[in-house]
Amino acid sequence: MTEVRHGGSPGRARDGAPGRKRGGKGGAEQVMVPEADFTSYYGRPIVKPAPWEKDIAYYLFTGGVAAGSSLLGAGADLTGRPGLRRVARFGSLGSLGLSIGFLVHDLGKPSRFLNMLRVAKLTSPMSVGTWILSIHGPFAALASGAEIVSLLPASWQRVGPLRLVAVLGRPAGLVGALTAPPVAAYTAVLLADTATPAWHSAHEELPFVFCGSAAAASGGLGLLGSPVAEAGPARAFAVGGAVIELAAERRMEQSMGLSAETLHRGTAGRWMRAATALTVAGAAGALVGRRSRVLSMVSGAALMAGSLCTRMGVYEAGLASARDPKYTVVPQRERADRWVPGDDRQ
Repeated sequence: MTEVRHGGSPGRARDGAPGRKRGGKGGAEQVMVPEADFTSYYGRPIVKPAPWEKDIAYYLFTGGVAAGSSLLGAGADLTGRPGLRRVARFGSLGSLGLSIGFLVHDLGKPSRFLNMLRVAKLTSPMSVGTWILSIHGPFAALASGAEIVSLLPASWQRVGPLRLVAVLGRPAGLVGALTAPPVAAYTAVLLADTATPAWHSAHEELPFVFCGSAAAASGGLGLLGSPVAEAGPARAFAVGGAVIELAAERRMEQSMGLSAETLHRGTAGRWMRAATALTVAGAAGALVGRRSRVLSMVSGAALMAGSLCTRMGVYEAGLASARDPKYTVVPQRERADRWVPGDDRQ
């Protein structure tokens, strides 16, 4: 339940409407209604904010890096770039481990993650995402295991189990690459499927923002750790991801309506401004620093930091939109005003 309170009005009409002033030349009336102040009964939000800690924002970021790095690692393997392949595979494994760690920490205990694997529910983004992550993880880990084996002495590499891991490295990396795009995108679907106004209103563009952000971050990781001579694909991946992220974000703000305000205010606004600055600077540095190892590393770090800021900004914007009843009530009234009886599309 929501109350709509009006501030002090300049006058009250005979019919009791607040702020309505009648009379004037030609019998015209001048309506002066102060801006409404939306408050819910007992100060409770209409939409309950997601009960998540910042672990989930970190989970969104590290999952994107893991997915993008799997794609980059498979491409580097097929094109004969061992330095880039090694960085991407290790980055994928490390990011995936951190991602699962953040998720389990937010859940409270590992058994809750395992319990989600008891059923597969196609209508639940959480269930689908859990299965996608569970399928992607072992293949990404096997590909990284093959990379570890390649660093061992030659005599060890000939040992049966280790040799098998080395042989399966490329096929496992390709399967990991095929399952990577859903890993990067499903977290956006998970957020948009909630009733949180800022997340739900961004449901069309948010997957593109997250996928572009994942590509920028994983490409940035490639620039940060791989030799300059092998960093071409990482550079293209990073710049392309940054362009997609920034373009999709602008389009998202246009389609979100009133709730887009939350991306520019308070904590979320600071995160999003930092994300834009870091992403633009990182992409520009990646383009001009083709022969500079130092500039490539700085650009890669900026792109990764920008991607993290994007996830933090989206996370904070969602929580802010759930706390303020305005972002629930106003869009509902706008939809009601547009509704035409008998038209089910409204």
